[in-house]
Amino acid sequence: MSLADKVLAVNNDLPIRTGAPVHSGKVRSVYWLTEADSARLIRERGYNVAPDAPLAIMVISDRISAFDCIWHGEGDMRGVPGKGTALNAISNHWFKQFRAKGLADSHILEIPHPLVWIVQKAQPVMIEAIARQYITGSMWRSYSKGEREFCGITIPDGLEKDQKLPELLITPSTKGILEGIPGVPAVDDVNITRADIENNFAAFNFRSLADIDRYEVLLKEGFDLISAELAALDQIFVDTKFEFGYVTDAQGQEKLIYMDEVGTPDSSRIWDGPSQREGKVVEKSKEGFRQALLSHFPDPDILLNKDRMDERSALARDNALPTQMLMDVSDTYLGIAEKIVGHKLEVSDNPRAEIIATLLDDYGLID
Repeated sequence: MSLADKVLAVNNDLPIRTGAPVHSGKVRSVYWLTEADSARLIRERGYNVAPDAPLAIMVISDRISAFDCIWHGEGDMRGVPGKGTALNAISNHWFKQFRAKGLADSHILEIPHPLVWIVQKAQPVMIEAIARQYITGSMWRSYSKGEREFCGITIPDGLEKDQKLPELLITPSTKGILEGIPGVPAVDDVNITRADIENNFAAFNFRSLADIDRYEVLLKEGFDLISAELAALDQIFVDTKFEFGYVTDAQGQEKLIYMDEVGTPDSSRIWDGPSQREGKVVEKSKEGFRQALLSHFPDPDILLNKDRMDERSALARDNALPTQMLMDVSDTYLGIAEKIVGHKLEVSDNPRAEIIATLLDDYGLID
């Protein structure tokens, strides 16, 4: 069994019975079930959703993206062993904690396999809800050039790189391209202010002004919960991205929920506490892989300069990374996941076959 066999690189060609084309993102693929299968599962599994709610199978891959490209390694390694398992385990842990503390539900209904979620269709809020506890990364680069206002919030002079901010900073950006919002360019991932959201709440898919307050509460409380639990493990929660949406439960009640993934090394920065006390930043997240890529290639500007996207795409396509670079990512992701969940994670030798067998035998979803 080679390392490449342990990687689930392609996740959009599984023989799952669907009622719509498979939607494939950078890491996850979504299989929308037929109306009949959705209704059957809701009935058989007792999900707390409307009887006619559309359901999907969400399969996470082991692909790794950075700088808007998908990377691969030597020996036809098309991803990172254990990465998907680690991401799902971490998200599942935090979503469970959020429910237990009475914060909000998520879109996940069941977890039939470490790489699979059964989810209900949610109406997404069109905001990448970013929360920052330290000044680093792109924010530091802007600050060091003299910028002091971020998403309508002014921060003080005199901060140093990687310093803790005076308070948790919420710096939202658009999710997707939103047309016709005054003062908000129609491009993906552009910074917005709270006033932008309030003045155009319906365009961002909020149901009411009150739900803007609700999303900020869920963002802050979710951040604080993860930060406190990581601190108990001597790890530092630096910044993260949350996503929210609306679903309807079995009683017909619409509610705001957490969706996508949360508190993972893909969506967050996490630093090692002991190293930070010694004055060193040791990344426990994808940022470590980004830094490794910048060191690996002789012209890092290709990775940082958006005007060189064609060169960047060719770089990712034509260069197999050393196996050790990808195994370092595997060690980082599995290591932080096992700290968070409190037990060892098993990485499947043949994830594709396992997923098919589970969805056939237990859910009757394989054609």
